This record gives sequence, C-alpha cells and structure tokens, in this order.
Amino acid sequence: GAHVGILRVAMLRRLASTLGSAAARSRAGPRPATMAQTRSVGGLMVHRDTADNNDQLAWEFSQDNMPLVRTIMERYPPNYKRSAMIPLLDVAQQQNEGYLTVQVMNKVAEMLEVAPIRVYEVATFYSMFNRSKMGKYHVMVCGTTPCMLRGARDIEAALSEHLGVKKFENTPDGMFTLGEMECMGSCVNAPMIAVADYSDGVKGYSYNYYEDLTPTDAVAVVKALKAGEKPRVGSQTRDKAEPITGQTTLMSEPTGPYCRDLAAVKAAVEAAAAAAAAAAAE
Repeated sequence: GAHVGILRVAMLRRLASTLGSAAARSRAGPRPATMAQTRSVGGLMVHRDTADNNDQLAWEFSQDNMPLVRTIMERYPPNYKRSAMIPLLDVAQQQNEGYLTVQVMNKVAEMLEVAPIRVYEVATFYSMFNRSKMGKYHVMVCGTTPCMLRGARDIEAALSEHLGVKKFENTPDGMFTLGEMECMGSCVNAPMIAVADYSDGVKGYSYNYYEDLTPTDAVAVVKALKAGEKPRVGSQTRDKAEPITGQTTLMSEPTGPYCRDLAAVKAAVEAAAAAAAAAAAE
C-alpha cells in the first residue's frame, strides 16, 4: 500500500511538471523556426503544423516518378504492399527536397492502404528520413568511435565554422544542412562524411562517402559542391580501403576459382526452356 502510494505521488508530480512545461511553452508562443528544425533533424520528432506541412494539403508523386513507384509496389504481393513503405518514403523524400511532410506521409499511407500512423511510426524511427526542411546537400559527419579517434570532431568544427551553422542547422542560403550519423561502415578510412544530394530530385539524387578527411579536405568538399563541381568520392588519399602503409594482400592475380559467366548460364537455361517448350508442343 505504502509503495503504491509513493508511486502515485511520483506519477502525479511528473504529470504536473509536464503540464506546467506545456503551459509555459504555450504562453511563450510558437518556437523559432531554427529551434524546431534543430529538434526535428536532431532526432526529437515533435510535429507542428505550418503553412506547407499539414494534413489539409494534398501531395502526389510526379508523373516522372510514377514508373519507379509502380516498379517498387510490384515487388510485393497485394497483401504485403506495406512492405513497400520504406522505399516509397525514400523516393518521396528525394522528390520533396529532402524531407517528409505530413501530406507526403499521408499519400504513402493512402497508396499502401494503411493507417497514417503506421507511416508516421516508420518516418520518425529511422534517421534516414528527415521531418523538417533540409538544405540541398545534407552533410553528415560520422560520429562513431573510429572516426572520433581519427578527428571527426575537428571535421565537424571546421564545417560548422565554414558554413556558419551549428550541427542540425541549415545554412541561410538553403544549400547545406550539417548533421551527424552513426557508423557509416568505412572505419578503415576514418574520418569521413556522407553527403545526400537533393539538389535535382529523384533523377539527380546521390549519396556519397568522402573518406580519409582532414578539416581542410572536408571544407574543400562542400566548396566544390556549392560551385556545382563533383568532388572525388571515397578516400581522398587512397585508391581503396587498405592499411595506411599500403596494400598487403591480393598483390597478384588470384588463382581462382573464378565466378561463372552468369550471362552464359542464363542463355543456356533460356535455350533449354525453349527447347523443352518446343518438344512439348509437338
């Protein structure tokens, strides 16, 4: 009894604190746009209706993108069409300048015949989906241990100073969003950044790694992107993922066994099938 009473008091105090905080925020008026953006891109998904992001607006996939949308949906049986949710959200985000509005998510829910909340759950769970406006280039600094040990924070500081923004903010010209992402899987070439390019919709979308960076290298990458150039993808100093001292294995032509010629195998299977069909028709 006493234990239950203590728990009830604690719960009531927490509820009162929460309601008090909400009331204070209400009295303070709407949050500045930069704060809302920081919280959303940073991972705290709190939606606030805006003129261009609310459930009263309609949204459609473009005619240019509909063939891709149909191809994605045809991969799955009708009773499993919700399996197309993540790839459809990915295409929608690319079309919608790098982020998912409520009306975009509602359209995906309509196409997949699921409740909108099912799409909201996915879009707010995976960090690959953005819920607030992004720059044309989303620059993500790897923040996991190998990159941290190799100078990731220096990379982030250099980019922040050059772009004039803090982490999870957009540049005033709308060109860049500075973010962070956990392990990108190229630890041998740490430190690194990944850049998602939303500047030309679905047809021009790219997602590239830039590795073995110094602070100067990282700034050079974003300068090149802003100038419309294509900076070198991958390691900035090495030809492949290898020790810093150079390649130590696969120094000569491998002795085999080698992969089969899959085109020849396919041709042989198709020829056998045609011969069997012809024999059955006789």
